[in-house]
Amino acid sequence: MTGAKVPRAVLLVALPGGALVALCLLSIAFGALSVPLDQVVSTLVGNPPNSRIDSVIWSVRLPRTALGLAAGAALGLSGCLMQALTRNPLADPGVLGVSAGAAFAIAVSVGVFGLSTVHGYIWFAFAGALFASVLVYLLGGLGRSGTTPVKLALAGVAITSLLSSLTSAVVLTDPDALNRFRFWEAGSLAGQNGESLVQVLPFLAAGAVLALSLAPALNSMALGDDVAASLGTRLGLIRVAGVLAVTLLTGGAVAVIGPVVFVGLVVPHIARILTQAAGTGPDHRWLLPLSAVLAPCLLLLADIAGRLVARPVEIQAGVLVAFVGGPFFIAMVRRRRLAEL
Repeated sequence: MTGAKVPRAVLLVALPGGALVALCLLSIAFGALSVPLDQVVSTLVGNPPNSRIDSVIWSVRLPRTALGLAAGAALGLSGCLMQALTRNPLADPGVLGVSAGAAFAIAVSVGVFGLSTVHGYIWFAFAGALFASVLVYLLGGLGRSGTTPVKLALAGVAITSLLSSLTSAVVLTDPDALNRFRFWEAGSLAGQNGESLVQVLPFLAAGAVLALSLAPALNSMALGDDVAASLGTRLGLIRVAGVLAVTLLTGGAVAVIGPVVFVGLVVPHIARILTQAAGTGPDHRWLLPLSAVLAPCLLLLADIAGRLVARPVEIQAGVLVAFVGGPFFIAMVRRRRLAEL
């Protein structure tokens, strides 16, 4: 890296990192009980102004913010990884049906087997995410033209619609399961506690470490399979490891916050714009960590906005993210030209 690029690279890390810290503080401050930022800082360093604020911050706001950090980073990493593995700019756990697969499996675990804790149904989430990933990829590869970005996206939309219908059929047969499921399905950081995060964090951490370790191989694969193989990249092993990482990251995130879509689609594109401006290029050693920072920013921003725009009622973060991601997805599809089908 040349001397001229070092300041830009520093800004590439500092600006998103600073934005994430600021959003974390705002996430802790805003809600039904608004807490001034100076009191937030005082409470975090062990000097709370009163017991009520101390309880709200440590029991509710901090676990919620930490959940947004962990789940957001997982969705950002999985989206960036999926786009790299499939060479598909439309790839996203929500768009390609991975989140819907995890959601369907969780619905089965809740409605059929009566499971009600993250520790109980997380294994179903992993199985559902893996099943949907394989099924979408197989469907997207049918036909003479093989796998194309738009075909994968359409296969993902089809599988998502099918699994969503099956999910509704499962939960509608059990009123108790419906009550537990319908709030979670919208995608929200509310309703979970620190224990849920602790249960899912080892899986998210394992998926993140695995995803980040694949960065050099993804750079080689971006040059084409033949070039990557000539450079010694074991393509089959990398793809299997990538699917495992996506399964851990998406399954774990969906288990605790629900099937939030479009985070993994939007964030990697923003990361590419920033790395291009910083002069580092489309290097996954930058793109993956940057996606892991930017995705929690988007998720926390949506969560904060959801608490404020309709007070005292909250709008789920997944709903607000969809308002941003939906138009973005349509614009991306138009750029890929549906005439390619």
